[in-house]
Amino acid sequence: MKALVLVLAIAIPGLLTAQRIVYSSPESDDGRRTNFEIIGKVGGNVLVFKNNRNLDVISVYDNSMKLIQRVPQDFLPEKYINIDFVQYPDFCYMIYEYQKKNIVHCSAVKIDGNGKRISEPVDLDTTQINSSSNKIYTTIYSEDKQHIMVFKINSKNPKNYVFTTFLFDKQLELIDRHRINITMEEKNEMFTNFLLDNDGQLVFAKFLKNNSSGDYISRAVMVTKGPTSDTFAIRDVGTNDKVLDEIKLKVDNNNKRYILTGFYYKQKRGNIEGLYVMVWDKTTDTKLKETLTVFNEELRALAKSSEANLKMAFNDFFIKNIIVKKDGGYLLVSESEYTTTRGSAFNRWDYMYGYGYNPWMSPLDYYSPYNPYSPYGRYGYGGVPTRYNAENILVLSFDKDGNLEWSNVIPKSQYDDESDNLISHHIVNTGGELHFLYNQYERRTLLLSDQSISPEGKLTRNPTLRNLDKGYDFMPRYGKQISSNQILIPCLYRNYLCFAKIDF
Repeated sequence: MKALVLVLAIAIPGLLTAQRIVYSSPESDDGRRTNFEIIGKVGGNVLVFKNNRNLDVISVYDNSMKLIQRVPQDFLPEKYINIDFVQYPDFCYMIYEYQKKNIVHCSAVKIDGNGKRISEPVDLDTTQINSSSNKIYTTIYSEDKQHIMVFKINSKNPKNYVFTTFLFDKQLELIDRHRINITMEEKNEMFTNFLLDNDGQLVFAKFLKNNSSGDYISRAVMVTKGPTSDTFAIRDVGTNDKVLDEIKLKVDNNNKRYILTGFYYKQKRGNIEGLYVMVWDKTTDTKLKETLTVFNEELRALAKSSEANLKMAFNDFFIKNIIVKKDGGYLLVSESEYTTTRGSAFNRWDYMYGYGYNPWMSPLDYYSPYNPYSPYGRYGYGGVPTRYNAENILVLSFDKDGNLEWSNVIPKSQYDDESDNLISHHIVNTGGELHFLYNQYERRTLLLSDQSISPEGKLTRNPTLRNLDKGYDFMPRYGKQISSNQILIPCLYRNYLCFAKIDF
């Protein structure tokens, strides 16, 4: 009995502190319309960049989320186009874009753990334009953050895009600069997400939509550029006989692979039948594996919303995450999302390619692959009330050969009117399991729920998180994991912006 009491005395404190939440105090300048970006942990402090009209600051918090100081970023121009951060344990780079007269500048500065500038701003590149301001540059970096790439795409000639790439090391020293042409054979050709692997190789896919409505993808090619290469390597991945939905790309650095995946149909404008996955081997520069996973009726019954039939069960699902395993296997996470308005419902292609999604062609000569930075959700068309819905989450686990090991569904039902800030989810990878955090009503109170999945696919509904103070509305979709067992989630408290740090 004494031994049992001792075990409990040791175990219970561990359980009580397993999930702890601390909140930052609301700051008077930060409201519902404050633009922000969570930078992460730098020098032991938590840094958050905030913009309120013409005031730009970095709020510095300690580990208990007590505000240490608000540091004005006075060196920033009054009007800038975009800001990106590359965070390291002891410093971060702020890479920002602004226009002065008819010149667009892409500049960088180094910031320490106290939110203060520790280097002079330096121009990484400039571009002369003949139009109003818009986002031109895109910043990406490798998983190990040893390589950073800034690039721009000139699309003045719709049949021949010109990439200008700048590859930097961790010290922001230029490794390589090149201008490379890529032929755009069809007017409906587009690009996937752009990625940089740990060797400094740029990788993306170019795909062809069947028409301007973007109903499906009929062809895709893999495009790579080595760290010092002056040309693109373009490889046909053999998707011509597949009717594909949106496609996503993921780098597997441990195994030197690229994973390209997307839902597929049996016929045009049909229902989603399953998942297509192609694994590309970087070392041999060849297609290693191609698999089709058919969604059976059992999985469809688990995944479908209450109003959908089995055939249409996956028509509202979108791929959200691809998580690679050390042995070459991978997890795929997708979520059901759709919007409705009074008197009509947007279909899948409205949601994918309509308002707020993929503004592929900018009004400039330069192609902008992403939306200008904004942390807040989309709003309805022309003042028409829009309801945003986010429902079940599907998790699929594959082994290194592409065989399905297990599948599971996290059931949930969320909606919000005029904004999608409070819906959807965020994943926290603690090493031993994946935690899915999302808002869910319980007894008419909106609470942050936590369900976790083990490496074997076992789903656990964890107890409601401790210290969930009333009055805080969490926005988990904008959260960021800042350490191996910590996540920072923005939230609203009486219309003031604040942040909650959760320790697992």
